[in-house]
Amino acid sequence: MGMWSWEGLDKNGRRSAGQIEANSEKEVRRLLRGQGARVKKITPPSLLEFDLGEWMVEKGFAKSFGTKELSTFTKQMAIMINAGVPIMMALEILYKSEKNPSLKKAVKEIARDVSEGKTLAEGMGKQNGFTRLYCNLVKAGEVGGILDTILDKLSVHLEKQEKTKSQIKSAMSYPLIVSLIGAAVVWALITFVVPQFVGMLIETGQELPAITQFVIDVSDFCGAYSMYFVPGFVVVMMGISSWGKTPVGKIAIDNIMMRMPAFGTIVIKGNLSSFSRTLATLLGAGVSLIDALEICVETIDNAVIARDIEDVKKKVIEGKTFTEPLLKIEYFPEMVGQMIKVGEQTGSIDNMLDKIANVFEDEVDEAINAATKLMEPIIIVVLGGIIATILVAIYLPMFMAGGGA
Repeated sequence: MGMWSWEGLDKNGRRSAGQIEANSEKEVRRLLRGQGARVKKITPPSLLEFDLGEWMVEKGFAKSFGTKELSTFTKQMAIMINAGVPIMMALEILYKSEKNPSLKKAVKEIARDVSEGKTLAEGMGKQNGFTRLYCNLVKAGEVGGILDTILDKLSVHLEKQEKTKSQIKSAMSYPLIVSLIGAAVVWALITFVVPQFVGMLIETGQELPAITQFVIDVSDFCGAYSMYFVPGFVVVMMGISSWGKTPVGKIAIDNIMMRMPAFGTIVIKGNLSSFSRTLATLLGAGVSLIDALEICVETIDNAVIARDIEDVKKKVIEGKTFTEPLLKIEYFPEMVGQMIKVGEQTGSIDNMLDKIANVFEDEVDEAINAATKLMEPIIIVVLGGIIATILVAIYLPMFMAGGGA
């Protein structure tokens, strides 16, 4: 989108000229025709006015903004609104200072919608990256006259949500990376080192021990089929990824993740922390419990937990208390359910959920530390055992030959 210059006649038939922002010459003519102007000459934007970032966003080359960028934007917006800066001026300041092209373009379009009379929530709702949770809270803040407070809560919520997700990803990726590196080392030994000794071992003419023959067979197999391993692995992973995007596949994979030793606890507690924090923020902003649960279902990454929360919402609609169906979920801690029940009875469920989210976050930290400490020795022992087996298989025939001599 750029600034186009035009010359022609206005709606009163007088000579006129000006500039208008549009994506194409066709759009310029359409906009001016809507104003009653008759265009004679249109000059496209100069290269000096060309916005490379916006062009990349429009062509799909730019990366969309994430939770981190949105959290920073929200915090800055909250500070300016709290300081009494008008919304339009705040958006203009944020637009000029924003570095992410996708968020910069979104802020620009939000500002345009607000200038045309739409609410901030309506403008944000039209942009990718602003979730339903975000827009509903902004709407509640605008209606209640507490937009700065809501934006401040949102920035805290986004920061903690991003922290929990990062911790879970870190906990899951660390053993995977170490295992892949270890597997690469073992593959190199089997494929390149073992064959160097095979000829020498065969020349001795002695019968090879079973362990040595096994390692040689594995080496021969890897040497013959190694070229198919990487493509095969890529195809399998792509197949799993595609299947995981289907409803059935997503539930199956999430079920496996929840039942994994050590890491299952991290996944469950991390998602429950996010759920508790989201629900607390929504209820604190005045959103009804049913609407809040519906929004929570959309924001939970784990399909199994999202399905269970959907069932809780249905029970609440039927007239049951929030705690009753929640306690029937097998992985939901009973003590936490009782805390929510107290919050329901005292009318401070949002504060109680906020405290529960803090508890879950602390438990996620502890679970990550425990899992990391558990996985390190296991990986070392397994890789050490494999490498030791290879070395024993290579040197055992030599020792036997030396002893026989």
